[in-house]
Amino acid sequence: MNIIVVVLTSFFVLVLLGFPIAFSMGIAGAVTVTFAAGAGAIPLMIVPQRVFVAMDSFSLMAIPFFILAGELMNSSGITRKIVQFAGSLVGHVRGGLAHVNILASVLFAGLSGSAVADAASIGGMLIPAMEEDGYDADFSVAVTAASACVGPIIPPSICAVVYSSMSGLSTAALFAGGVVPGLLLALSQMVIVVFFARKRGYHKGSWRGLSYVGKMFISALPALVMPLIILGGILSGIFSATEAGVVACVYGAAVGLASKELRIKDFPKVLLSAAQTAGTTMLVIGFAQVLSWLLTRGNFATILCNGLFSLTSNTQMVFILLLIGMFILGFFIDTTALLILAVPVIAPIIATTSINPYHFGNLAIIMAIMGACTPPVGVLLFVCCGIAKIPVMRGAKALAPFLVVMCLLVLALSFCPGLVTGLSSLIS
Repeated sequence: MNIIVVVLTSFFVLVLLGFPIAFSMGIAGAVTVTFAAGAGAIPLMIVPQRVFVAMDSFSLMAIPFFILAGELMNSSGITRKIVQFAGSLVGHVRGGLAHVNILASVLFAGLSGSAVADAASIGGMLIPAMEEDGYDADFSVAVTAASACVGPIIPPSICAVVYSSMSGLSTAALFAGGVVPGLLLALSQMVIVVFFARKRGYHKGSWRGLSYVGKMFISALPALVMPLIILGGILSGIFSATEAGVVACVYGAAVGLASKELRIKDFPKVLLSAAQTAGTTMLVIGFAQVLSWLLTRGNFATILCNGLFSLTSNTQMVFILLLIGMFILGFFIDTTALLILAVPVIAPIIATTSINPYHFGNLAIIMAIMGACTPPVGVLLFVCCGIAKIPVMRGAKALAPFLVVMCLLVLALSFCPGLVTGLSSLIS
């Protein structure tokens, strides 16, 4: 039996049976290798070897460091200060708390680059506050989950680190390419909030003056400076993305200790939380590499390429079809795992066309992240619905308008490459 049929069938059967994504990939890989090993083709030892090879990467070391930096910032009260600063800017308009939610996600994006961290920290604060202020629970969930998608798009981005590691593209250039799409995504979400806020008559806060804005700005300044340090260092070539993660950790610890909100006795708890999150992520990366290797061995990229070009020879249509494929797969596969599985397959196809790899890369990341908002995997949806204590499908229904607008934005950006590659071209 074809190796591709075995690995994909095994994987999706396990996912549908409810196995965690990481274990679904690991077991599917082991089953496929065992099947092939029966004919003496592949030794079973290849499974742990591929897992180790996937994790033994200098560029991927940035992931645990950025996760730790986010944990340090959360423990230092930085998240609360970011929310307060965002509130001083947009809290006075109708639907102010929803706008605060989105703007806080934009500002928080420069700290950890993780959508889940964004949803858990900001959502934990703002979802109860929005409900108390008269917002519908499902709308609060939808705003939080949608705005959390901005985190892995605006740099620094864990997804961009993974994509560059799998494709060989410049991490700095991918970071730069995410700036404009991320800001446009946040702006489009604010437009949706304006519509629903007027339609449902959501609360309108009061303007507290420029002096209050200045006070909140000074309070949040340590957090706002951190992305500038990280991105400035990466884009100027002073340090790599991994080294930037270390700098972010040192800076986060220094800010926390200086503000006296982070104490020495808090470090074990912070380190343990970061280790658990990073360990889960790296486990997904390791097992995903097994499936990626098997798909590559089965020439899946060639088969997919031939299939696409048999449907159409139009490069733009190939571009859009690949993005649609990323979105659909995101329904079933965790974002990180999806990138590790798909990028080695898609990168050769992109290389045979005139498509700018940074243009496609940044839009593919957005489409993969959107999968985190959709059942059955939908980790962002589950986190936010868990905070609001509402059924997942209720949250998914409220999230639909945001997903539609995100899809339309990606479609528009696919025809306007300059908005994505303008900054990337200055680095790559």
